[in-house]
Amino acid sequence: MFRIFMTAFFSVCLTFPLWANSRPILNIYTYSSFISEWGPGAAIKQLFEAQCDCQIKYTAFGDGVTILNRLKLEVARSKADVIIGLDNNLITATRQADLVQPHHIAPFAHQQLDWWDPLFIPYDYGYFAFVYNRDKIANPPQSMQALLTSPEAWKIVYQDPRTSTPGLGLLLWIQALYGEQSHQAWQQLATKTLTITKGWSEAYSLMLKGEADFVLSYDTSPAVHLMNDHDDRFVSAKFSEGHYQQIEVAAITKTTQQLTLAQQFLAFLGQPEVQRVIATKNIMHPVIDIELPAAFKQLITVDKTLRLPPEAIEAHRKQWIALWQSSVSD
Repeated sequence: MFRIFMTAFFSVCLTFPLWANSRPILNIYTYSSFISEWGPGAAIKQLFEAQCDCQIKYTAFGDGVTILNRLKLEVARSKADVIIGLDNNLITATRQADLVQPHHIAPFAHQQLDWWDPLFIPYDYGYFAFVYNRDKIANPPQSMQALLTSPEAWKIVYQDPRTSTPGLGLLLWIQALYGEQSHQAWQQLATKTLTITKGWSEAYSLMLKGEADFVLSYDTSPAVHLMNDHDDRFVSAKFSEGHYQQIEVAAITKTTQQLTLAQQFLAFLGQPEVQRVIATKNIMHPVIDIELPAAFKQLITVDKTLRLPPEAIEAHRKQWIALWQSSVSD
């Protein structure tokens, strides 16, 4: 009897791993901070796996621009089912490269963001802003023009628009404000630039260390200091000309072998519980109307939203990057 029991026991033990590994895997490409220890990735994985009887496997890259470049290299060889971390400034490039497919999902219930696309699902949004330490900067600029032309010897750090979505956001922000005069604006910024980093994390750490006075980030960035450390020293400068908006999106790849599961995941991103995780761990505005921590009520209010048409961005992006390169190297 004991031998029969042990035989059955070992049979179950041997087959359990096979059963566990037979669950479908949803491969998600995203950016590194999304799955960092403080990011929303782990919580989202746990919540979705609890209801899908599947496994999520993340593959992380430095930024949304890097994700797009990787997908262009892989093309039909890509193992990605879902992309998280592109934004409204990259959607035309992604569409033209024929990398994603329609999601067939209706707008979310109680959606407060006035934006929807048949290929891309919005999961959060924010506004680019320059963050500073109020204990260090007594009279911050109240406009982009004041930042660029101030006699103060401020040290500014921002990200490379070729490798970083915030860096690309600044490129478009300058273009939206100055148009044909962008060359002069970049030259003015160059006189105050401490360094240009590959990604957001390197740049933000320089401001936290006190090496930079201003860092290109988001209007929501101070919320993380308020929520985690009760620290109100870090503030986003509010600019009278307006702030450029970033909408982060998710999409289903053309190469997916898990179409139904991928659709379920994109719809899942609009659930209130998930939106709360994204807002408080990705530190961005939720796309649906939900109750948020008090820290979000202490953020600046953006009175004017700036956005360029995605088609214009793709048509002129290389030209604008070349202009930026020539301006900062003069």
